[in-house]
Amino acid sequence: MLIVTGATGHLGSLIVDRLLERVPADRIGVSVRDVNKAADLAERGVRVRAGDFTEPDSLKHAFEGAERVLVVSAAIRGDGALTANSAAIDAAREAGAQRILYTSHQAASPLSLFPPQRVHAATEQHLERQGVPYTALRNGFYASTLGYYIGAALETGTLAVPQDGPVSWTAHEDVAEAAAFALTEGAEDGALEGVTPPLAAPHALDFADVADILSRITGRTITRVVMDDDEWTAAAVAGGMPRPAAEFSLTMFAASRKGEFEATDPTLEATIGHPAKTVHEVLVTALRSR
Repeated sequence: MLIVTGATGHLGSLIVDRLLERVPADRIGVSVRDVNKAADLAERGVRVRAGDFTEPDSLKHAFEGAERVLVVSAAIRGDGALTANSAAIDAAREAGAQRILYTSHQAASPLSLFPPQRVHAATEQHLERQGVPYTALRNGFYASTLGYYIGAALETGTLAVPQDGPVSWTAHEDVAEAAAFALTEGAEDGALEGVTPPLAAPHALDFADVADILSRITGRTITRVVMDDDEWTAAAVAGGMPRPAAEFSLTMFAASRKGEFEATDPTLEATIGHPAKTVHEVLVTALRSR
C-alpha cells in the first residue's frame, strides 16, 4: 500500500489526487489527524486512518501494511518540526516500508538563513540513517507564497517588500505530480533516488519580475518598492501580522538575497513530462480566486 501523510493539507491532497490517476484507490492509504476531513477520500475507496506526527503511537495503525510511505513535512515551526518528521520516518521504517519519501526543499542546508531549510536538512540526515531506500524530494519554493504579498499591491499599486533575490517559484500542482511519480514509476526504475536535484521551475524571478507580471495581468502599473527590513517588519506588525510571523517571513527575504532559492533544474519537467507552471499562470489563478 502507498501511504501519504497529511492528505488533508494542500500539498498532500494534491498528491493523493495525482496518485488516484495512476493506481487503484485500494492501493492508497492516507494518514490524517482528523479522519472526518478526509471523508471524501474514503468515499473514493482510499484507506483513511488517523495518525498524528506528534503522537507517534498513532502512526503504527496508520502505516500498517505500508509498501512505501510519503511523509509530507510537518506544518510546524521550530524544533518540533524535526521531532515530528523524524517520528513519522521512524514509524514508516517500523511498519516495514520498502521506501520512505519525504517532501524536502531545494535549499535544505544546516546553514540556511531560512529556518525550515535547516529542519529539512536535519530530516534528510535522519532519513538517510534509516538504512531503507529513500527519496528526499527537494521541492522548489512554493509559488503560492506570492499570494501573501500581492493583496496590498493590487490595492495600492505598490509591491513594497524587503530586498530579495531570484526564486525559482514552483507550483504545488507540479511537485505533487512529481511526488506521485516517485511513489509509483520513480520507485520502480530507480529514478529520484536519494536526495533529488531541485524539483523547481526553470526560471528564477525576483519581486521586481513579479510586479511586472502583475502589471501585465491587471493592466495597471504595479511598482516594486524596496523597504528596509526593520521598516517592513514594523509595517507588517502594524498591519496585523504577529511579530514572530513577520520576523519569520523576513528570513525568507534574507535567504533569497543570499541566493538560496535561485537554483533551477530540468528534473521537474523531465519527471512530469510537461512544462512547469509559470508564475504568470499561478498569479492568474490566484487573482481569479480573490
